[in-house]
Amino acid sequence: MNLNSAQFFLILHNIRSAQNVGAIFRTADAVGIQKIYLTGYTPAPLDRFNRADNKIAKTALGAEKIIPWESCKSVGALIKRLKKSGVHIVAGEQSPSAVSCTKWKPKFPLAIILGNEVLGVSSAILRVCDEVVEIPMRGAKESLNVSVAAGIILFKASESLT
Repeated sequence: MNLNSAQFFLILHNIRSAQNVGAIFRTADAVGIQKIYLTGYTPAPLDRFNRADNKIAKTALGAEKIIPWESCKSVGALIKRLKKSGVHIVAGEQSPSAVSCTKWKPKFPLAIILGNEVLGVSSAILRVCDEVVEIPMRGAKESLNVSVAAGIILFKASESLT
């Protein structure tokens, strides 16, 4: 993998909702993501028979046909491969060690990993990430929908590209 410093990737791990995946594809296109990695049981735009997932297509509005993507069963193997290529791995997750996205200074090449809608990014994955970034929550709710969180974190990271 030949990387330049401005490369920007996204890893979606164990996202269960095809609508969330589609919405994230659309946001990823808006910020210039070069590739999306779909790991674990995250649904892909095309199944193994090359049939389109209509739920992803409905919310992605064509972005799933523009952004290169790859399905990978093992997120650990993917993270190792990306790190070996010099990619900085950042999880979007609430954690005692997390940096607020308002103070975060992204380092490129960058891959942001987002996790399951209920369980988030596991502590095992957080341990192999270079950094953890969280969105400050000021209301009664403790979290945002993963596609909304993706938008906030991806746009924050993309500010460093301009």
